This record gives sequence, C-alpha cells and structure tokens, in this order.
Amino acid sequence: MSEITSQLSEPPLSSGGPEMLATPPSVPRRLRLWPGVAIIAIQWAAVKTIGLLTHGTTTEFMSMMIGPMIGGVAILLWWLFASRLRWIDRLLIPTALALFIGSILLIGDPSIGMFSIILYTIPLVFTSWIVWLVVSYPLNWPIRRAGLLLILMLECGYFTLIRFDGVTGAFAADINWRWVPSKEQEFLAERAAPVVSNDTPKDAKPLELQAGDWPCFRGPNRDNRLTGVKIPTDWDKNPPKLLWRHKVGPGWGSFAVVGKHLYTQEQWDQNEAVVCYDADTGKMIWFREDKARFTEPVAGPGPRATPTFHEGKLYTMGAAGKLSSFDAASGREIWSQDILANSDAKVPQWGFSASPLIMQGIVMVFAGGPSKSVVAYDAATGKFAWGAGEGKLSYSSLQRAVVDGVEQALMLTGDGLTAFQPKDGAILWDYVWPIEGMARCIQPAILGDADILIGTAFGNGTRRLRLAHKDGKWETKEVWTSKAINPYFNDFVLHRDHMYGFSGEFFTCLNLDKGKAKWKERGYGSGQVLLLADQDLLLIVSEQGEAALVDPIPNEYKERAKFQAIVGKTWNHPVIAHGRLYLRNGEEAACYQLTELK
Repeated sequence: MSEITSQLSEPPLSSGGPEMLATPPSVPRRLRLWPGVAIIAIQWAAVKTIGLLTHGTTTEFMSMMIGPMIGGVAILLWWLFASRLRWIDRLLIPTALALFIGSILLIGDPSIGMFSIILYTIPLVFTSWIVWLVVSYPLNWPIRRAGLLLILMLECGYFTLIRFDGVTGAFAADINWRWVPSKEQEFLAERAAPVVSNDTPKDAKPLELQAGDWPCFRGPNRDNRLTGVKIPTDWDKNPPKLLWRHKVGPGWGSFAVVGKHLYTQEQWDQNEAVVCYDADTGKMIWFREDKARFTEPVAGPGPRATPTFHEGKLYTMGAAGKLSSFDAASGREIWSQDILANSDAKVPQWGFSASPLIMQGIVMVFAGGPSKSVVAYDAATGKFAWGAGEGKLSYSSLQRAVVDGVEQALMLTGDGLTAFQPKDGAILWDYVWPIEGMARCIQPAILGDADILIGTAFGNGTRRLRLAHKDGKWETKEVWTSKAINPYFNDFVLHRDHMYGFSGEFFTCLNLDKGKAKWKERGYGSGQVLLLADQDLLLIVSEQGEAALVDPIPNEYKERAKFQAIVGKTWNHPVIAHGRLYLRNGEEAACYQLTELK
C-alpha cells in the first residue's frame, strides 16, 4: 500500500542543490488516484449492498440508475479539481469521453439510448477508467494517458456496434451485434409475401362464444382461473404434443380464443397488426394493419394489450392509443377511436397496455388523462360515452366486480383503486393508496363477496381491502398489508385461502388470512401463472419460455414437470382453451395439445 501511495503522491523534493528543488515544468505532477479508487469502490459496494437488502424494490432499481450517475459525477469532479494533473490532461479526458459517448448516440443503433447508456455504458466506462489507472501505475504518464484514451474509445466504440434488445425482469441486458438480424427482422423477412389476403372473407359468419373459449385477457373473469378441465401431470409418459409453432411479430399481449379463432396483436415493422390465426393449424385467417409503432428500451416494440371478444366483435387497444372494434369473423373494422384526443392524455412511458373491458354496452380502457383516468365508448358505435377518474399512471386493465349486487368496473392506478359505474362513469367509491411516481401493472383480485387484493411492486407489498355497502354509501377498510409478496407485471392467482404469484424473481405462496408467506422459490424469473382449479394445479410459464406444473400446496413447494415450450423472453400470459395450451412472446407462438382427463 505504501508503494502505491508513493506512486500516487507528488514526487519527493531532491536533496541536491537549489537547482533541483523545483520540479521541472516539463515533468507532469503525479496523479492523486486514491479518491477515484474510493469513489468506484463505494459506488459498487453501495449498489450491490442495496440490491441484496432491497431486492425487488424501488430502492434497488433507483440505485442501479442513480448510483452510476452519482459515481460518474464524483469521478469527474475529482478528476477536474483534485487529481493534481495538468489542466490540459484534466480537460482532455472528459472532453474525449463526451465525444465518445456522443458518437454512440450519433452513429449507434437507435436502441442504444440514454437508458442503456446510464444503466450499462457509464458504469463500465468509469470503472475501466479507474482500473486502468491502478494497473498502469508503474508506467510513465504519456503511456497511461494514451492507454486511457484508447480504452475509453474502444469501450464506447463497442456500444456503437451492438443492439440493445431490452432487459429481463432482473434488468439483465439482452445485447446483440447490430448487424445480426433481430427476431423482428427475421419475422418480417419470412412474411415478406403475406400468406393470406387482407380482403374480408365473403363467407364469414358471426361468431358466438362457446363453452371452453378464452374470450379476453386472463380468461372470462380476468383471473387466470380455469375450471372444468383436468390434464395429465406425468409429462414424461404423456408429454404435451406440439401442434404448431411459428414466428410472430413483437407484442406483449396474450391470446383470445373463440372456437377455432385465435386473436392477438403484433408489431409488423411500422404497423400495428391485429391478427386472427386458425387455432388448429396456426395459419393466418385474417389480419388488419394500422400505421403505428411504439417501442421503448425495456420490452422493445409492439402492442401491449390483449384483444377482447364480445358478442361477435373484437375490441383492441394499440400501444399508441388507438381503440378499435372489428367483426371477429371477418376482420372488418367497425369503428376506431384515438383515446388521446378524447382524454388529453399522453402515451405513457411503456405504452398503453389496457385490454378493453365491455360492460353494459360500454367499452372502457385506461387513458390517464386529466380527470379522465378511464375513457368509455358505446360498444356498438364507438361514440364517446364518458371520461372520469384521477389516476394518471397505470398499466392495468379494468376489472369487472359485483359487490353487494352492484356491478362495477375497478381501475387500479398509482393513486389507488377506483370503482366506476359502467353506464355513466360515476365513481362509486375510491380507495387512496398512492405510490409516488410509479404505476401499478396487474389486476385487482376479487376475494369472496366483499374483499379485494391490490398487488404493488418494489417493496410496497399487497393489501387486502374489505368493502361495506350500507344506505347507498361505500366504505373501505384495510384488513392487512403484506410485504412478503410484491407483484409487478406478473399477475397472481387465488386458490383455497392462498395466493400464488411472483415477487421479483421468487414465486411465492401467501396465506390470505394474515398475509403471511408460506414459501418462496426461484427458478422461473419474471413469469406468469395460470390455475387449473378443479385439479389443484398451477401452470407456470417462466421468463425463459418453460412450462411447468406446480402443486398449490401451502406447506411445501412441489414441481411436477417442466419442459421448454417456446424460446425467448416470455412475459405474456398463457392460455388454455379446448384442451390446448397457447403460448407466445415477442418472438414466436406455439400450440400444445394437453390431453384432457375424463
């Protein structure tokens, strides 16, 4: 340590004559390096410690974003004002670094924006800066300076050669060389010649809902709960049979299934597409395109919402704010509305994600506009009906509920939970539970006749509410709040007095009586879960595209089977309809036959 310190301090004065007492002007002063080493060490220690202590919370995420920024500013301040170098060197390195980072934004792939630079480029560059100066301390300053400039140039140059394809639920980057075709480009190359006409099928008959259909987001009740179905659980002897599999355009919604019609939304280059596939073969029946493209650095491009089937029509919500109605059999557009124009809202950071909800002849979606948190339209004509509510941040969808015989539409936002009267938008009750600067992403869950569960990510926990309705007035009461489970965009299911769902990277079982965790298990990343209630069975789809069967047993975690179903980051909800498992992500879709048990 004494040797390093001596190297990083000013050279000692010579004991020779007066002519040797002053350092010659041509010899640079020694770099004071220890503050830079301390800054980087403290930065990484703080970020890692916070990550371990507050995993899955806002604090962890903010430390990942703010830590490198604070560390970078501290490094620059030390370099400029406390490094003891000549001013030409103090100014040269930051100026060169600014030019190098500017080149990333100028000539780099469009996916490399400020989000990825802050989260990944800055920590790498500033850490390498200090590491090089430490390992090169025996060398003379011109060589160290040249080496530092070369390292900074090469590292920033690397970021001009790559493409940022989003992150996992744990914020691990998906990075690829920019000249390697993306999954979207591979898909577009394959569908260069459309396999079907976009003309309306002449023999299309109106569709009707059938038993076993999956008409909307998370099923008929939007709770990912399936009844009346049992499947084999020994997948070694009776594995799911692949019926079809093919590439799809990017998108983060799920499927709606009506008979042999399979509906979803995809990004096709500069157009958003509503697509109807044959559920038996995966072949396209019809498609409709609209000029719109939404993309952001975490998930990438594509629509976020799931289509909704209702009384022969299909309702879709685009990521940029277009709400549309189609004839479900033919794909003929009936009407469309721009919810931005009706709400004075702006496209949210991660895109509009609300799957349309139809109640009492009204179709409703979240908008987030001033005093128009929710906007509603006549389901038949598309005529604007009402806008109400104050919540401005949400990626949830409206949820139907019936409490004390009163039908209502629940909307979960960053402000809390609001109940609307579907016909006119009158607010029945409003439960305030604000989370500053954050949006809630999942569905409120109805428990029994009067209780509701609100899940919130980043350490805010899950809350159980109890509603009371007397003399026309509504009252809400907190039963408990548990930080044992913090759902983000991964919806949970309820079964036999327990809650099963994701809390960060842990799949967790929670007792609903007291809100106490029973067990938690890693292994599925940020996946999704579906409940086969009659069989006491959970189907979990992992973030890596694996399908697994897990017993919902409160006293222990037990996985029965698992197999790789699709490839790629899978945040989309699974669907089981008519004895088949339908899966998709931003790259591909697949259908597996699940032999039903009699």
